[in-house]
Amino acid sequence: MLKRPLLFVVTLLALFPPSASADEWRKTFALTGKSDIQVDTNDADIRVNSADRKDIEALVITVGYKIGPDDVRVSERQSGNHLELNVHIPSGHFGFGFHSRSVHVELAVPRESDLNLHSGDGNIRVSGVKGNLRLDSGDGELEVREGEGPLNANTRDGNIRVHGVFSALDVHTGDGNIDADAETGSKMSSGWVLRTGDGNVVMRLPDNFAAELDAHTGDGRVDVDFPLTINGSMPESTIRGKINGGGPLLEIRSGDGNISLRRG
Repeated sequence: MLKRPLLFVVTLLALFPPSASADEWRKTFALTGKSDIQVDTNDADIRVNSADRKDIEALVITVGYKIGPDDVRVSERQSGNHLELNVHIPSGHFGFGFHSRSVHVELAVPRESDLNLHSGDGNIRVSGVKGNLRLDSGDGELEVREGEGPLNANTRDGNIRVHGVFSALDVHTGDGNIDADAETGSKMSSGWVLRTGDGNVVMRLPDNFAAELDAHTGDGRVDVDFPLTINGSMPESTIRGKINGGGPLLEIRSGDGNISLRRG
């Protein structure tokens, strides 16, 4: 009477293993100057942290995948201080199991580094990096902490959170909230743009920040915690005016959400 239940359990264990196997790839790249890093992956999370170092350490960690020519393919190319890292996850893989598959790309880089990061379907997080920052995800959240320099961040579906001292800001999400904190020292070298198709926008700026504000939401309110010079009356969904005498254009748009501009 016990043979059939035992056989059923053994069959389940074969089809649904209790844990997924992990694999990793690691490499260190020497530098002679400021690093310029490009990461391209079709389906992986990317995390970049700065450190007091003069080289780049790259780590790819997989769960439920093997790293190799028939599974997750990792390729790299270095030319001087320029590094290209490509991580390709195979499509069409199907397996039974209670575990999930995942791929993570982690980089430890010098504080001063230019980054160009792209994930077709994954989150991107950057911490403590000073340089030209470009982040792009097809379907993931973007986060920058203690960044410094010009920032371009774009995702078609996900929240965006950025914090740092910025000279340029171009932030867009098709569907998500934007939380932007421009710290003291941030100054517009040209126009800034923050756009979301469906979400709220909260932006904090230094007290002495100067800009020509153009904020509009299709379905929501616009609240500004700054003295503004405004000509004429406007609906609660639109505010245009000069902050601290005006400057380059600060454009904020939400298709369906509230916009809040606060003192940092």
